[in-house]
Amino acid sequence: MTKHTAFTGSLPALVTPFKGGKIDEAALRALVTWQIESGSSGLVPVGTTGESPTLSHDEHKRVVEIVVAEAKGRVPVIAGAGSNNTTEAIDLAIHAEKAGAQAVLVVTPYYNKPTQEGMYQHFKAVNDAVGIPIIIYNIPPRSVVDMSVETMARLYELKNIAGVKDATANLARVSQQRHAMGPDFIQLSGEDMTALAYMAAGGHGCISVVANVAPQLCAELMAAVRKGDYAGALRIQDRLVPLHDAVFKEPGLAGAKHGLGLLGRIVEEVRLPLLPVTAPTGKVIREAMVFAGLLNA
Repeated sequence: MTKHTAFTGSLPALVTPFKGGKIDEAALRALVTWQIESGSSGLVPVGTTGESPTLSHDEHKRVVEIVVAEAKGRVPVIAGAGSNNTTEAIDLAIHAEKAGAQAVLVVTPYYNKPTQEGMYQHFKAVNDAVGIPIIIYNIPPRSVVDMSVETMARLYELKNIAGVKDATANLARVSQQRHAMGPDFIQLSGEDMTALAYMAAGGHGCISVVANVAPQLCAELMAAVRKGDYAGALRIQDRLVPLHDAVFKEPGLAGAKHGLGLLGRIVEEVRLPLLPVTAPTGKVIREAMVFAGLLNA
C-alpha cells in the first residue's frame, strides 16, 4: 500500500528558539533556512524537542506557521500534533493541515495509559479529521505505552496512516513492522545513536535531535545509506558518536540548544521544568563538536 514516500533521510526534530521568554521568530526562520541549505530532507517542528509541552496552543500553532512559511515547499514539514487528549490532537492536526504542513506527527497518548484499542481509536479519530499523512510516534519510555505491531497494521489500513517514528530502542521492530506492513510503510528512527542500524534493517530515515546541531553530517550519513554506501555512512557515524552521547547526557533538547548556542545560532534558553545543561555537560558537548569538526579546538 503506497501512501507517501516523501519522508526520507535526515529530518531534524527542530528546537524552538526562545528569547526573553518568547519565541524567537527570527532565529527560528534562520534555523529553517540553515537546515534546508545543509541538506536536511524534511523538518519536524513542535515535537518534544520543540518543547511542545510548555508551548501554549497559540505558540504551538505559530511555530508551525513560521516553519511552513519559511520552508516554502523546499522540503516537507511534519508538524507535531500529539496530545493525550484526542480532541486537542485533532485540533492541532487540523491547524497543521490548514497551515500547509505536509504531514503530522502524533504521539501515542502519554500518562493516560490507553489500551491497544484506545490507541487505535485515538489515531482513527485524528485520521478521520484530516487529509494529510499521519506518522505515528511510538515512544514507550516517555508515553508508558507501546503500540503493538498488530495495532499499527490495523491503523495502516486507514487512509492517512503512513508510517512510524520508532523510539522503542528495539531494532527488531523495524523488521517486524516491515514484515507486517510492507516496505512502503514509512519507518523513521527516533534515536540518533541507532539510526544507522535502523536504516540497515529497512528504515527510511531519522527524525533527529542531533541534526539540529550537525545537519550536514546527519544528512550525509542518511544519503550514504540510501546509496548503499555503508562504509561511508560508518565513517560519518564514527565522527558523530561522541555528539550523540553528549547531547543526551541531559535532556536532549537542552543539549541541542547548547550546541546551537555554541554555533551562535540561538540564545540558549529553555523553559521550566527543564534547565540549560550544566557546565560539565556543556564541556563534553563542546569537545564532541570539535571532534565532529563542527567547532575549532
